[in-house]
Amino acid sequence: MGESSVKTLETRTDVSSPTVVETETRPGSERTLLSRLRAPRRPRIWFEVLLIAISYWTYSLIRNAVPEQKAAALANADWIWSAERTLGIAVEQSVNHAVNSVTWLIVGMNYYYATLHFVVTIGVLVWIYRFHPGRYAATRMVLFATTGVALVGYYCYPLAPPRLMNGQNFVDTVLVHHTWGSMASGNLKQMSNQYAAMPSMHIGWSLWCGLTIFAVASAPWARILGLLYPTATLVVIVATANHFWLDAVGGMLCLAFGYTVSRSWYGSFAHRLPRHPEHADPHPATELLNRVRTRA
Repeated sequence: MGESSVKTLETRTDVSSPTVVETETRPGSERTLLSRLRAPRRPRIWFEVLLIAISYWTYSLIRNAVPEQKAAALANADWIWSAERTLGIAVEQSVNHAVNSVTWLIVGMNYYYATLHFVVTIGVLVWIYRFHPGRYAATRMVLFATTGVALVGYYCYPLAPPRLMNGQNFVDTVLVHHTWGSMASGNLKQMSNQYAAMPSMHIGWSLWCGLTIFAVASAPWARILGLLYPTATLVVIVATANHFWLDAVGGMLCLAFGYTVSRSWYGSFAHRLPRHPEHADPHPATELLNRVRTRA
């Protein structure tokens, strides 16, 4: 009796074990691959520089390739201006004229508009890359998705900036004060689409910078400066007559889309991810490339 019972148990175990292992391995391997694809990794400087350069070049190429639909852009600008006046929120012209009357202030804003848009954005990327590498990829994805969806806005809704409107007496502050650097005025205007004001990426990028600094920085003064930066940018884009304030709303919506894309992929907001990458194994795409090279 004892021997037959042992044999029966052994037989059942041998038969049932492979089935259990097989069912547990397949879904596990799929989850592992997906988690590896989503896992934050330490970025490589050469790849990031190349990626950002190519991405910005592509963004500029597509943005400037969007047809400059002047008639539609001016009509849309007239509609927005009329709607704002009807609602009693048309403050752009008052701000534009008030700030333009203070020469040193408006000249400073012209240079702010022309330079900080790029300098601060790149600076924040470098900071996250250097000190928060585990959060870098998710943070970069927010910026890229935000910028990508903005191109759809430029194509679908051409919009003239207030300074190009007919008969509304807005001041083009770059032309009046002869400052340099703006791709939207003066001798450089032929290099940029003049009717791609909606959404405002000055707001989209500056708010991305501000929220990233606020969420990640530990020093209170840095977090305060992070929030002040997009606020100052909003004043600048309105004072220089480069945007309606509703363009800023468009930039905010694009940024919300960017955060949604990044959170959907990584499963969390960037600032909640580990500061340093937890996974040091090669990326699955790198492994595949190495296999192809080996076979070749």
